[in-house]
Amino acid sequence: MSNHTTLPTRRRLARGPLPVLGAAVLWGTTGTASSLAPDGAHAAAVGAAGLTLGGLLLFLTGRGSLTLVRAADTRTRWALALGALAVAGYPLSFYPAVDRAGVAVATVITLGSAPVFSGLLVWWAERTRPTRRWSVATLAAVVGCAVLVFGSKAGGANGDAAGVLLALAAGASYALYAVIAGSLIRRGHASGAVMGTLFAGGGLLTLPVLLSAGAAWLATTSGALVALHLAVLTVFVAYRLFGMGLRHTPASVATTLTLAEPAVAALLGVLVVGERLSALSWAGMAVLALGLAVLRAPERRR
Repeated sequence: MSNHTTLPTRRRLARGPLPVLGAAVLWGTTGTASSLAPDGAHAAAVGAAGLTLGGLLLFLTGRGSLTLVRAADTRTRWALALGALAVAGYPLSFYPAVDRAGVAVATVITLGSAPVFSGLLVWWAERTRPTRRWSVATLAAVVGCAVLVFGSKAGGANGDAAGVLLALAAGASYALYAVIAGSLIRRGHASGAVMGTLFAGGGLLTLPVLLSAGAAWLATTSGALVALHLAVLTVFVAYRLFGMGLRHTPASVATTLTLAEPAVAALLGVLVVGERLSALSWAGMAVLALGLAVLRAPERRR
């Protein structure tokens, strides 16, 4: 009896929450990787380079991407266009936020605000009231993120109002394309085709930013490695996993699960960059993990 009920639960976790958490771990490397870009690289150009190359890889390897674009009805095409615009808005706001507010603060604000935005979007678009479980888990995760921010500031991290606003814009952009992608995937479209189309469109929209800001830094060894890391791991692989998870996980839940990213970013800051976390930061990380555990735990059925 125990094994019979455990196996379906494990399958649900492997198809839904676990791919989303895997994507969050990869996204957690974004801030650290972008901070290693050459000094002459503009923050928005770094994000645009990763998105352009990664979006192209997603589109070329996504089965049915061309079919989705050609055969889509008017409603689907509008959704794809809006989703591509949201995808483009994320790196153009997130990477400048990292540059102005710092890796930890920008990451935490972006990912902490995304579940709130996504819950409101789903409530408005689908008239679906957020569940009590999602509300409790999201509240715990957001509180954990806030404590992590205060702990970072206590440790000497800096940030300005513009950086905070840019991070909030990135959170709204992330929530919007997550809701759109999840809706399209649950309507029966292949996750690879949806993510490939959205990110190829977002890459095309950000390409002028890359060209205007200058791409000479890509010719350097560090610049090329940073761009490849962002394109292959944080875009191509991560969004493949995210698309798989969205097929079996609501967007509001998925965006809350990705609050694991700030914890990964903070740990990388300690292990790679040599930053120190205060006791308050570690406490915030524990509260954040508790919120994720509430969402990840399987529901009991009567």
